Amino acid sequence: QVQLAESGGGLVQAGGSLTLSCAASGRTSSLYHMGWFRQAPGKEREFVARFSLSGGTADYSDSVKGRFTISRDNAKNTVYLQMNSLKPEDTAVYRCAARPREIDAYYYWGQGTQVTVSS
Repeated sequence: QVQLAESGGGLVQAGGSLTLSCAASGRTSSLYHMGWFRQAPGKEREFVARFSLSGGTADYSDSVKGRFTISRDNAKNTVYLQMNSLKPEDTAVYRCAARPREIDAYYYWGQGTQVTVSS
């Protein structure tokens, strides 16, 4: 089992920055990808970014590319999402997720953290 705990959400003005953290505990050696998803009220959950723990590569949705950066601190088993140039449309609940090597899906999820961007 893996547990994920997010932190770092909050209220920020448009153009501002926030950094989200996702600390993983438990069988972290089993993980293949860690990523961030978000869901705004009345909308479907959407992929934001992911980090390949084996290859050290990152992927982003087109809506955040160039503004958000995902990174990992191996020693702390923590993944970060640095969000710059925030827009009101970035307002959502952001959830961290982790995909184990043996499962072709994001299987572990954090509880979510609210990000609100005011105009």
